[in-house]
Amino acid sequence: MSKTINQRNNSAAHFAEAKKYFPGGVNSPVRAFKSVSGPPLFIRSGSGCRIMDEDDNEYLDFCCSWGPLILGHDNELIREEVIATVRKGTSFGTPTVLGNKLGKLILDHNRFIEKIRFVSSGTEAVMSAIRLARGATGKSKIVKFEGCYHGHVDSLLVKAGSGLATFGESTSAGIPEPFARETLVIPLNDLEALDQVLEDHADDIAGIIIEPVPANNGLLLQNPCFLLALRERCYAHGVLLIFDEVISGFRVGFEGAAGLYHIQPDIITYGKIIGGGMPVGAYGASHEMMSNIAPDGPVYQAGTLSANPVAMSAGYAALRQLAAPGFFADQEYRTKYFISILQDYCAGKNYPVHFPTIGSIFWIAFAQNRIQRADQIDPKKMELFKILHHELLQRGCYLGPSGYEVGFVSAAHKIEDLEEAAALICEAMDLVFASV
Repeated sequence: MSKTINQRNNSAAHFAEAKKYFPGGVNSPVRAFKSVSGPPLFIRSGSGCRIMDEDDNEYLDFCCSWGPLILGHDNELIREEVIATVRKGTSFGTPTVLGNKLGKLILDHNRFIEKIRFVSSGTEAVMSAIRLARGATGKSKIVKFEGCYHGHVDSLLVKAGSGLATFGESTSAGIPEPFARETLVIPLNDLEALDQVLEDHADDIAGIIIEPVPANNGLLLQNPCFLLALRERCYAHGVLLIFDEVISGFRVGFEGAAGLYHIQPDIITYGKIIGGGMPVGAYGASHEMMSNIAPDGPVYQAGTLSANPVAMSAGYAALRQLAAPGFFADQEYRTKYFISILQDYCAGKNYPVHFPTIGSIFWIAFAQNRIQRADQIDPKKMELFKILHHELLQRGCYLGPSGYEVGFVSAAHKIEDLEEAAALICEAMDLVFASV
């Protein structure tokens, strides 16, 4: 049997203290480990593809700070650029050359946007994109898809009501019903529902927003033909198409899913990887569309720390490495190799589990058939993930603490690291299915 990690005493003590200061002891809900067992890990440090907790336990990390760390922890170039920038000051509330350099780097390598605006989070990017869509069209309603998450934006933190194409119902207290009713929610991969909502409401719909690679509620990979049909229908009905690429942007390719599928959205949102581990988001579109944004146009959006020099330096250092020839091909190769070991092992054991993957993103799906919609996920199977997560922590392998979350492979995960992790996961899978 592999090594076991039994002690989380320091993490438990820190968590008990944190509950005095923060709701639930955390500053983002999933960190509380409510869906898995034991106290949450308090991480002290990270290097390469490994992290160390406050009990001196080391883990192979496949959470990667929920995706931004595509280069792994403590990347040397990012670290040195950030240190050099901090020595000159952390924020000025003015334009800086670093913002110009990062903006140019992104636009020079992306055919799908002509101007960009930096913000400080993916949620802020989506919120701004929605406002831009409404301001540019003069229409108020937004269509989203069940199973896609777009941050904690009031009008998008909704679920479907009853019926095929429905007005949204809030999934959080504090969101007035009129806000939620400005959002129409339809299932993924359902052209009938899409056609109905456009037939009934196109005159009121400013935009349709989708994760082209839905990766916040499992990895619900869509057929490219569905995304193409969505693009065509938006054109036909005069509705803007918004790609939320906060996760997929710079993860499935430098141009994100737009480049992967060769689909031109009207607005694209980004986040995560752009900051190289620092808080960053962005949204971009054509010159014409972005001319609606203040100070050029009437759509107001601002931020004191937008494009702050520390985040810009980290992002510039990160994206220069991603722009190197072969970077994404190598990421995909190693991820597919890793997943092939897991899939072959589980298939040989007849375990009802499969591992969807795209780029350097993967998901552990406790089902035999492909899952493309949120309602195809069996919530009872999350108990199997809970066992898996516990057993992997005991063996020094860290996944995000929810079975609905995806995993990430970084450039720091070498083949030998992935083989080590695959052996641990296969060993843990034996214990998961021995309990069924």
